[in-house]
Amino acid sequence: MKRLNRDIYKTEAYTEKVLQFGEGNFLRAFMDWQIDVMNKKAGWDAGVVVVQPLPQGMAGMLNEQDGLYTVYLEGIKHGEARKEHTVVECVTRVINPYESYSEYEALVRQPELRFIVSNTTEAGIAFVPEDRLEDAPQSSFPGKLTAFLYRRYQYFKGDPGKGFIIIPCELIDRNGEELKKIVLQYTKLWNLESGFSVWLEEANTFCCSLVDRIVPGYPRDRMEEITAELGYEDRLVVVGEQFHLWVIEGPQSVKDELPVEQAGLNVLVVDDMTPYRTRKVRILNGAHTALTPVAYMYGLETVKEAVEHKTVGLFVDALIREEIIPTLDLPESDLHSFAAAVMERFKNPFVRHYVMSIALNSVSKFKTRDLPTLLRYADQQGKLPEKMVFSLAALISFYKGKRGAETIMLADDADVLDWFREQWAVCDGTEAGVRRLVEQVLGNTAFWGKDLNGVSGLTDLTAGFVGQIEKEGMKEALDRLISNSVRAS
Repeated sequence: MKRLNRDIYKTEAYTEKVLQFGEGNFLRAFMDWQIDVMNKKAGWDAGVVVVQPLPQGMAGMLNEQDGLYTVYLEGIKHGEARKEHTVVECVTRVINPYESYSEYEALVRQPELRFIVSNTTEAGIAFVPEDRLEDAPQSSFPGKLTAFLYRRYQYFKGDPGKGFIIIPCELIDRNGEELKKIVLQYTKLWNLESGFSVWLEEANTFCCSLVDRIVPGYPRDRMEEITAELGYEDRLVVVGEQFHLWVIEGPQSVKDELPVEQAGLNVLVVDDMTPYRTRKVRILNGAHTALTPVAYMYGLETVKEAVEHKTVGLFVDALIREEIIPTLDLPESDLHSFAAAVMERFKNPFVRHYVMSIALNSVSKFKTRDLPTLLRYADQQGKLPEKMVFSLAALISFYKGKRGAETIMLADDADVLDWFREQWAVCDGTEAGVRRLVEQVLGNTAFWGKDLNGVSGLTDLTAGFVGQIEKEGMKEALDRLISNSVRAS
């Protein structure tokens, strides 16, 4: 069977407009897939030249296939489980600057290049003071970018029309601002002239962005079946879910150059991405974290099983609708639409997402993802969000490390696990003993950043739920919570 390349698969010849740092699964199934859609549906004519950011990577494999690869999308689309695939054609070439520096350096002279995108992992946006302008290349991504921009500035003699729209996709908060800050650090470290700093500010736009798509990657265990379906060999197949969202914080003029609306993509260009980031963290990540101890101690293993379960599913749905959404600062219709998409994603029949894979570092996750909802709801509504508090109680019971007679394989920092082990070891199971335990947990400022015993009613409600879970088990405790909630509504 023939290997996928441009000899057996004829494609358009696109103008290289996008410089991409990173060649991994996520960018290929998210960024390049969207560029491919814009080319095919909106006639954008944008080729992507990819730079491998580390000495070891996939440049060789991608170039062997002439930049072509297949994206498989699997999940719920328009209410139905759907699988579909497409060959992404926009990647023109992949450069390893550690082996082909002159080819990489020559990119500064291409006037059509307009966008720079990246995903070099969260650790990739970092300042490495050992980097020098004369390195070929610099070790860090921001160092490479600074040198590239400076050479561009020199070659085009400061032409303001030769700057870039720079959109990093690394999963750190305010990624565009952080990248720009480090570029300016290198500018100062390398004593680059003031004219470059002016050009950097006036001719270039650094955008913050939020990306959202689950990309499981290369489906190794299914490749025999997939190859037979495709009719060609592709060593770079990448699987992703149907859902995608890209939020770009920047001027609306970005949409004049990125034909996202014409292509029907779920891309938003906004003045402030903060509400959208908060929406994702609180609804998607927050629901994941909140359901994990409840579902696992109920006896369920996967997210799909949890949200489709008649009781646990009601708990998760009500938690999102009644307690998380009221605390968020976006139009209610947008929030409910996003929540519906999240529930569809949770039900993806093609992905076995084990709740225990979400359980890593659950205490710090609860602090970041769920505690803000709990505190804001209490402040706004003048009462506690019972389902979120129940999840907190379930988390405390979860860290006892037992599901019936079964030992739970807890995964957290050793200090956290040791602390919980000590607290549970001295808890005698009485109502007073459980309350003392809960007071210790809520009062651990290292966990929460504050003493939560000061939140009106929280200690009593949490201790009551922990007592129920310990005495009756998760099923009975959750069933009672849902029954009471239904009666109250």
